[in-house]
Amino acid sequence: MRLLGILLGVALLFGSVGGGWAWMEYRRFIKEPLKIEQGTTVYQVEPGATLASIARDLERNGLIGNAQYLQWYGQYTGQANRIRAGEYRLSDSLTPDALLTLLVSGKTIEHSLTLLEGWNIRQVRAAVAAHEALKHTVGDIDDAALMDQLDRAGEHPEGRFFPDTYRFTRGTTDLEFLRRAMARMDDQLTQAWAERSGDIPLKTPYEALILASIVEKETGQADERPRIAGVFTRRLEKGMKLQTDPTVIYGMGAAFDGNIRRKDLSADTPYNTYVHTGLPPTPICMPGRDALDAAVNPAPGPALYFVSRGDGSHAFSATLDEHNAAVRKYQLGR
Repeated sequence: MRLLGILLGVALLFGSVGGGWAWMEYRRFIKEPLKIEQGTTVYQVEPGATLASIARDLERNGLIGNAQYLQWYGQYTGQANRIRAGEYRLSDSLTPDALLTLLVSGKTIEHSLTLLEGWNIRQVRAAVAAHEALKHTVGDIDDAALMDQLDRAGEHPEGRFFPDTYRFTRGTTDLEFLRRAMARMDDQLTQAWAERSGDIPLKTPYEALILASIVEKETGQADERPRIAGVFTRRLEKGMKLQTDPTVIYGMGAAFDGNIRRKDLSADTPYNTYVHTGLPPTPICMPGRDALDAAVNPAPGPALYFVSRGDGSHAFSATLDEHNAAVRKYQLGR
């Protein structure tokens, strides 16, 4: 009945004395580009918005000339009740009929956020909290409460989110974003674990995640990651301490000021691999896929030590004497 009333209204309008002029105005309106001064603008359709309210808003803001015409067109084409909420980019080449097609399509603007390899949970949460297009719901709750809201109660959050670029629409909640990144890490870890070497000393996928996080922090060169992982694997097999600085730094937390001192290497924290044998209790960052693959498929060889050359690469040694010589050459010499 409502549609019939609208059609009758249109018929009466176009059947009146000025019907010919009104029909021409209506036809012109449907094909006339939107009045957008800057070329493009962003328009937000709120959940529950009707075509009538959208048309009035567009007219009020000077983007279209006649709200009633847009409503009639939407009812006539059957699009009026199919509009989808979201954020749309409108251009000055868009006509009202094309506008309705866009609003029905749901092709909303996508925002993005990149989580970087090597970030820790504090950096992840800070980046998520700072993104203006995400809907912030978790506030300042602690990590344990956060994992509880993500349905992973009792799990440590470190390393649980996969570093990647994620795209989403405005209004996506921070929990939805984190849940997606967590599911991606679950998938990547499962795949890597399924492709693991049969003779590694790692018993669970979580141990692989821990080792991968150390490998990630030790080098940024993809081709060196399997060799770094090989060193740590052989140390684990021999019962040697890993003696890796990134775990010490992680254990220091906010106390780390950019330098590791002798007292820090002897501090008894759960993450100090100069004090404790084996892997630390949790990952120390988010590893990428290359680090995951390296952890479960380490490169073979005799090396038990490595030292930075100062250019991003490392010198690998099989004996302590060789290692000390490399330290003198690449570290003490500088």
